[in-house]
Amino acid sequence: MNLRETAMAILKYQDFDKLPVTHFGFWNETIDKWTQEGYLPESCGHDYTTAARYCGFDADFDWSGLAWGAPDCWNAIQPPFEPEVVAEFPDGTQHIRNSVGAVEVHKPEAGSIPGEVDHLLKDRESWEKYYLPKLQYDENRVPEQFIQTMKNRENSEVPVGYFAGSLIGEIRNYIGVEGLAYIYADDEDLMKEIVDTIGELRYQETKKLLESGVKIDYIHYWEDVCFKNGPLITPSFFEEFVGPHYGRISELAKSHGVDFISVDCDGCIDKLIPTWLDNGVEIMFPIEVGTWNASIAPWREKYGKIIKGVGGMNKTVFSRDRKAVDEEIERLKRLVALGGYIPCPDHRIAPDAKFELVQYYCDRMHNEKF
Repeated sequence: MNLRETAMAILKYQDFDKLPVTHFGFWNETIDKWTQEGYLPESCGHDYTTAARYCGFDADFDWSGLAWGAPDCWNAIQPPFEPEVVAEFPDGTQHIRNSVGAVEVHKPEAGSIPGEVDHLLKDRESWEKYYLPKLQYDENRVPEQFIQTMKNRENSEVPVGYFAGSLIGEIRNYIGVEGLAYIYADDEDLMKEIVDTIGELRYQETKKLLESGVKIDYIHYWEDVCFKNGPLITPSFFEEFVGPHYGRISELAKSHGVDFISVDCDGCIDKLIPTWLDNGVEIMFPIEVGTWNASIAPWREKYGKIIKGVGGMNKTVFSRDRKAVDEEIERLKRLVALGGYIPCPDHRIAPDAKFELVQYYCDRMHNEKF
């Protein structure tokens, strides 16, 4: 069985011969550190696949990276806003309006995700003036070249996914967490219109791809609307406003023979899971273990075999020792035995990871009997 056949068998609760040893990429700083330590060649650059191969992962298997999207998949705003410096400070800090209209704080030498201090989208006036015209569907959003690229993958030996973008996480990027809450409270009709506009756009894009005859294994979304204590939006809002768009796209996908619908959402996602499951999204990724100890086990006990997962491997053990790695592998073996689950580090591998421990994990996972 190749990696594609194996992954599909696992997620369908069928027999398989060898568990894929998967990854979710690396921080660039991690690759830089390992290169300086001599574990990776200078030619690696920041290429995840090369780094994964040196570690011992099945380098071509990155569940998120195998879901390819159309040119606007990460930013439905077309054309994007031109980045603009709106303020500069003596210490070199800049406030820069980015391609979705959020003003970010960029500090010299900072390596983390920049904070946000302002947003162009504030109310109905700014929505209709700046955003609504840029979020309309047209055929050029899913170009024929992209469709042909997807068709060329049909005989791939790794899973073939289509990245359908986002239905709510992208809106959070436009307006910020506080702005999202205020608009929902102050103008519910506007909030519904924004969600409906994004939902219709993503539906039409998916429809064009599937009606072209492209055969894919799964559709994948990105949301990231949770943190360590739960959702950044109320579950009732998510169920009422966003859920129907998932359901509509899921129904379309299933009618074209797509096996699975998957979602990437960091943080503690438990309160949003019912809406995803009710609307055809059954694969949770990356199942961040975090301080809340996320695991597919309690979800399986609660929801049954409808829920599946990719992820859930506590990557923090890579900063410890072999004993911690061994204990994590034993925990994962019990989860794999449940079926419908493929372990994967629960996010990009961080700079505190020791290369030799990552390599040890990969060696053991390749040789374990699951």
